[in-house]
Amino acid sequence: MDVNLLINAVIAGLLLGGFYAAVTAGISISFGMLDIVNIAHPAFILLGSYIAYSLNVGFGIDPIAASILMLPAFYALGAFVYQVYYVSFEKFGQESLRGLAFFFGLLFVTEVILLLIFGVDYRSVNAAYIGSSLSIGPMEFPLRLLVPCVVALAMFAALEVFLSRTFIGRAVMAVSQDPTALRLMAVDPTRIKRIAFAISIATASMAGAILIVIQPVIPSVGRDYIGRIFAICVLGGLGSLPGTLIAALLLGVIESVTSVFYGPSWAPAVSFGILLLTLAVRPSGLLGR
Repeated sequence: MDVNLLINAVIAGLLLGGFYAAVTAGISISFGMLDIVNIAHPAFILLGSYIAYSLNVGFGIDPIAASILMLPAFYALGAFVYQVYYVSFEKFGQESLRGLAFFFGLLFVTEVILLLIFGVDYRSVNAAYIGSSLSIGPMEFPLRLLVPCVVALAMFAALEVFLSRTFIGRAVMAVSQDPTALRLMAVDPTRIKRIAFAISIATASMAGAILIVIQPVIPSVGRDYIGRIFAICVLGGLGSLPGTLIAALLLGVIESVTSVFYGPSWAPAVSFGILLLTLAVRPSGLLGR
């Protein structure tokens, strides 16, 4: 086995895992903490990708900078989507099956709108670091993976500080455990859920910008990540951001090493095999409780 090839495969896997962590952060909040199965999350990521693309092509704005500019708009969009979801389903205790159908519809409607506006051609962005790499001895760090990985780690650190150090963050953690007790503390669980869901959608803007930096996108590419997103969320442990990050890095390394030595077609099978094995041994996930 070529040692240098293995080392670079692991490095690429870790950097790819950072991207996986970014796209899973929002699901870790909505699914793991709020028990909202938002399968439309990849659609919001694609929406972020295309807005980042439009800002890059039209105004020359770097995709990462564009993601920060999009945060307020995506936060407002998330708050609006949750309000519709709450008034239509959660308020009447019908969020399970009908809520799932709601997000399915949202996924396909968003995909069709993007298809009508941008067509079926692949879209990509321009940035100074895309196509370059950082070399340290035999190790290669492609900047199109390194920059998104750094951004993803920064986002995770900010989310962890927010959830553990602020009042609203602790309320989000509490609402995932006992909404009734939170209400007794004079905090409205619905308001806290709206804020948390809005944050989960706001992370999609950054994930979308990261996605289009790593690869060109088409409106249907989000479907490729639905399985991975929920697999990482479950593998890491529902509601655990550190667990999500570890699971994303682990999955990225497994996929990269498998692709390099055995072919890309084996990567999903090996990754989901590891998921099933882990859940058989530890059903709560790596850091789940």
